[in-house]
Amino acid sequence: MHNSFRSATAAAAFLILTGAALAQPPDWYAHRDERWRGEHWRAHLFAEVKEDLDHVQSKTFPISRDEYRLVRTKQQLDELQGDLEAHRYNEPKLGEVIGTLQRVVADNRMSARDRDMLNDDLRHLREFREHHENWWR
Repeated sequence: MHNSFRSATAAAAFLILTGAALAQPPDWYAHRDERWRGEHWRAHLFAEVKEDLDHVQSKTFPISRDEYRLVRTKQQLDELQGDLEAHRYNEPKLGEVIGTLQRVVADNRMSARDRDMLNDDLRHLREFREHHENWWR
């Protein structure tokens, strides 16, 4: 009787753990890689960068200089996106966003993987600055 109870408990634990593993959300980084695959991201550049910043912010200590830099970068991105939606290209504002994001990358505490991800975002923003006139064609 003791052995069958132990076997039943082990089987139940296995099923619970298997179910929990299957219920886990997909890997965030794999999802990010998928978002940036192909050319689709070009039409959503600022939203994609903000999603990456949201991810980093979710792992950042609240009410800190690190969080302040992240919030400021997202605010600047919103302003820049508003200008672009109104058909106004504002290169100085884009330069501010790039500069603020560079400070996040340089000064914030984060994993090397997140730092690489934000450096990739910086590369995309610089590419946009260089080729914005042909960006959506």
